[in-house]
Amino acid sequence: MKVCFVGIGSIAKRHIRNLSEICNKKRIALQIDALRRSHSVGPDNLQQIGDVYTSAEELPADYDVIFITNPTEYHADMLSKFHDHAKHFFIEKPVASLNTVDILKEIPYREESVYYVACPLRYTNVIQYLKQEINIEAVNSVRCISSSYLPDWRPGQDYRETYSAHKDLGGGVSIDLIHEWDYITYLFGMPSAVKSFLGKVSNLEIDSDDYAIYIAKYDNMVAELHLDYFGRQSIRTVELYMDEDTVVGDFITGTITYLKSGKIVNLPADRDIYQKRELEHFLDMVLKNGKCSNDIANAVKILKLTQGITE
Repeated sequence: MKVCFVGIGSIAKRHIRNLSEICNKKRIALQIDALRRSHSVGPDNLQQIGDVYTSAEELPADYDVIFITNPTEYHADMLSKFHDHAKHFFIEKPVASLNTVDILKEIPYREESVYYVACPLRYTNVIQYLKQEINIEAVNSVRCISSSYLPDWRPGQDYRETYSAHKDLGGGVSIDLIHEWDYITYLFGMPSAVKSFLGKVSNLEIDSDDYAIYIAKYDNMVAELHLDYFGRQSIRTVELYMDEDTVVGDFITGTITYLKSGKIVNLPADRDIYQKRELEHFLDMVLKNGKCSNDIANAVKILKLTQGITE
């Protein structure tokens, strides 16, 4: 398998490490190239990356997969520019920024190709437990929160210089934490209506939104979602309110807690585990011509939900 990564940031390095391990176990010969601004990719990836290109004109057109892992603002443009350079695509979330999403409409998609948009929280033990063990039809209300401190996200890097801090680069908590909307729709489908509040209230030196709060209506339930960049103690939970009990899934502790009965289910897993599950799922789609489980059309709908827009 011949693949190329467009952008070699922290998430790309994680994918490269995990993809190399998966292909080694599956005995898939793997060639990994990269397209980035400079030829240096850092000592932690030199052993896995083959050719490094610094201009689009240099890039070969015979890849099996291109991973688009550069800042959100450039996702749509890269997919359009390199559409004929690979059979399949793995696009980091979000699929595009709000400023560039219309570019996606002009791409001549191929029916035989997989255009997969990343949605890793679906593969966590917490979400898989809720998907398999809870009767979703019995849920009256769901409340989700993801609160964390942006300066702590990327140790050793000035948060003010990251794409998250800049709206024109696709930053902002509403889009950065699109994971929550993704797993909500994965569990419950698309809401019929959404009310949203987005803005900035903290002292963080950013020009993007640092909070996003939503209330969504479904036929038989309601959903509440709180996202922020300023929570000094990280919280990431999903609460399901049902007639018989209230179930709380905690992504950080890896636990499912039934508040009334007192039952606790421990589901520990580090980040690499669910990221590997996602890559394995993607490889299955590519190698077995499987149906794409999160295609561009669905990813665009979820992107619109981040702005309180339903179709």
